[in-house]
Amino acid sequence: MDAVEEIKSRLSIEDVISEYVPLKRAGRNWRGLSPFSSEKTPSFMVSPEKQIWHDFSSGKGGNMFSFVMEVEGLDFKQALELLARKAGIDIEQYRSAPRSGGPDKERLYQLLELSAKFYQVQFSKHKTTLNYIFKERGFSKDTALEWRLGYSPNNGSALIDYAKGKGFSEAEVKQAGLSAQSYKGGIQDMFRGRLMVPLQDPQGRVIGFTARELDNDPNAPKYINTPQTVLYDKSRHIYGLHLAKESIRKSKFVVMVEGNLDVIASHQAGVRQVVATAGTALTEPQLKALSRFTGDIRLAFDADKAGLAATERSIPIAGRVKVSLGIIDIPSGKDPDELIRQDPKLWQQAIKDNQYALDWLIARYQKLLDVGSAQGKREFSDVLLPLVRALNDDVEKDHYLNLIAKTINVGLGALEQKLQKTAAPAEERRRRVKIEPAKLDQIAVENKKTQDNFLGLVLMRKTLREFLELVTDDMLYTDEGRALLEFLKKHPDFDGKTGTKTVQNLADYVKIESLLYEELYQGLELNELHYEAARLQARLIENFVKTQKAELALAMETANEADTQTLLEQARHYDTLLRQVKGASHGQAEQTQKV
Repeated sequence: MDAVEEIKSRLSIEDVISEYVPLKRAGRNWRGLSPFSSEKTPSFMVSPEKQIWHDFSSGKGGNMFSFVMEVEGLDFKQALELLARKAGIDIEQYRSAPRSGGPDKERLYQLLELSAKFYQVQFSKHKTTLNYIFKERGFSKDTALEWRLGYSPNNGSALIDYAKGKGFSEAEVKQAGLSAQSYKGGIQDMFRGRLMVPLQDPQGRVIGFTARELDNDPNAPKYINTPQTVLYDKSRHIYGLHLAKESIRKSKFVVMVEGNLDVIASHQAGVRQVVATAGTALTEPQLKALSRFTGDIRLAFDADKAGLAATERSIPIAGRVKVSLGIIDIPSGKDPDELIRQDPKLWQQAIKDNQYALDWLIARYQKLLDVGSAQGKREFSDVLLPLVRALNDDVEKDHYLNLIAKTINVGLGALEQKLQKTAAPAEERRRRVKIEPAKLDQIAVENKKTQDNFLGLVLMRKTLREFLELVTDDMLYTDEGRALLEFLKKHPDFDGKTGTKTVQNLADYVKIESLLYEELYQGLELNELHYEAARLQARLIENFVKTQKAELALAMETANEADTQTLLEQARHYDTLLRQVKGASHGQAEQTQKV
């Protein structure tokens, strides 16, 4: 038995999901409100019998692993490790090449958890730190407890001695990033005489610390972070995500700030979709991790030189990750914590008034450069055009080309020529479809629902498989859907059971489709099922033809005469296909009415 099967044997899917979604019994299944969309009528289904879930509002579904990946923003390996811990399974025994000689991660997690509790106890006894947190920063006791704030004693080896007394070795203390070399020889505590802010992973496990200096010593660094360890990677860690992820998912946006204490202040003020980077460097791994929760990311870095530079560096990274980046300007150059202490409503309004990154950058370089000079025009366009080129929407691209041309007072033609010299390859341009970005997510959800409903019908009712004839794999939207289509065409007599080896790799998807069929179509008359299959088939093909013709139109913009004739021939082919499916659908409707 492998790790996945062992976890499935020990954990029930309804127990795993009920930790995130309140479920109520609905016949053989369980039902609850979708965790992925706002709804009043529960459409989220869990089938203990099939060991799968399906969310009818968002079109998402899968097994317990895919659910944890979706709701926690994890990849499969991370979800596997999380569920293994829940099941009490040592995942190392299933690795093909077990680690030898390296740090024991579970021991390090235990040591860091022990250290966090140790620092919390010291915090409760240290008047200077208590005064700083509760009076100077204005944090409540509940906030200090929620964020597990602590204090590190300043006597050299208090933590090391405590950890050794609990059975941990000096080597483990070093591997956890809790010790440093002493100038007298030997080791000493890494953090001494500082406010301790635990760094936690998305599941809330302590992986390191940020330590703030309290004595205002000009020769001491204000902050010290845990060095790179097997558990802590500065370039990947997002502070506060474990407490912000639910609010991010519900609000559909996230705010990134520089300081850990800014995050804490915002959460205390009720704005909880706020996280922080480790310093001012926003990295691609951090943006990718956040993109699992939302595509709307808003930066509120400090308005100093480092913060502005970091904001500017973030814009092309966001383009590569394909997220929408907004910039939040803090009034009067304050940081978020100062603004919140002045009035939390000002912070909320600043977030609401965020400026799209390209607009922010245009305004910034208007101030930095002399856009009336030839050199200033060149430098201005050098900065902006690569970012405009990366835009996927042609209307948005046209808007910014016109705006840049107007800003530096040059002809649009000259700007387009400069853009064309470094333009994306023609093949990439042909693949772009003119759809407003705001509508893309909803279109994707609706298209996937159409695909899944259609496949559920033809999977569970053999008599409907005649509708597969005109449907091709490029009309579908997921790899699973395309694989099931190919399987059903090769096995027209398949009975829908997942035990057979030929469908083993599609077992979960087949189970989801059967659950979908039971919820939507069980009990309908055959003529009603025929009508629904014809309607869904027509919608699939119509969506496909619409997309293909839009791509052909883009390709024709740069095609020569010979290529144009080929493209027109393809367009006529799609028109014929569309007439064919509309005629079949009309005939099916008339037949249903007669019945």
